Amino acid sequence: MDLQKFNRIKNDNGFIAALDQSGGSTPKALRLYGIDEQSYKNDEEMFDLIHQMRSRIIKSKAFRSDRILGAILFEMTMQRKIDEKFTADYLWSEKNIVSFLKVDKGLEEEKDGVKVMKDILNLEQTLQKALSFGIFGTKMRSVILKANEEGIKKVVKQQFEFAKRILKQGLVPIVEPEVDINCVDKEKCEEILKREILLELNKLKENEKIMLKLTLPTVTNFYKEFTQNDKVLRVVALSGGYSREKANELLSKNTKMIASFSRALTEGLNVNQSDEEFDKMLDSSIESIYEASKK
Repeated sequence: MDLQKFNRIKNDNGFIAALDQSGGSTPKALRLYGIDEQSYKNDEEMFDLIHQMRSRIIKSKAFRSDRILGAILFEMTMQRKIDEKFTADYLWSEKNIVSFLKVDKGLEEEKDGVKVMKDILNLEQTLQKALSFGIFGTKMRSVILKANEEGIKKVVKQQFEFAKRILKQGLVPIVEPEVDINCVDKEKCEEILKREILLELNKLKENEKIMLKLTLPTVTNFYKEFTQNDKVLRVVALSGGYSREKANELLSKNTKMIASFSRALTEGLNVNQSDEEFDKMLDSSIESIYEASKK
């Protein structure tokens, strides 16, 4: 494990930029950026366009290491280049920003009030490839829709089973059991989730450290205990469909929790903006998220 990257994530101020829209969420991300489905004929053209968008964000003078600690990448982004350097290499060598790789392959259909991850085939091979590209950690997402004890237990168990395999390969896993912000019993979901995560954290070995990516909680500082746990490198928050303004407002109340926003980060960016307009919008977004992450 790269200790320089480890210490940066553990100790420095800033947040994690989530730039990992995959096949299913890419059309929506492009639409919000001002590119509709008529602008591309196939997946290859679609992924070219999303890489152009991500490259524009990463290369922007607003995308700086004094406010951004890390970036979560989609596998295709990892394998593509920015200015003749592979993306993770560009981020680290040019920006001093640590890269994480989204490794999950999407979600199963809802059962027991949750959507567990599909099996991650060839995980170890993917992790070895990630290491060769200079990736520091991974991210994988499940979704909780109802306060169903059995369902939430399944989500947490599966997340930690994969996390242990990732740790064995020398990467730091971001465990992301998202609680849907619209579920009617969100607070109850969070109570069950916290209990189950604590049980799994207690099973980790002393040298095994993970990160947690969690929905902003109903009760302020509900996850503060995780920020003080020796097994947790960092606790980050997902925006989960909240507007950037609302996500920042909630985040700023939760001590030692930092952002890992996706849609809220890119909100307001448009393909037709001049570089000056684009940089100004992105700078404003990044600054507001950074301030909400500072405690």
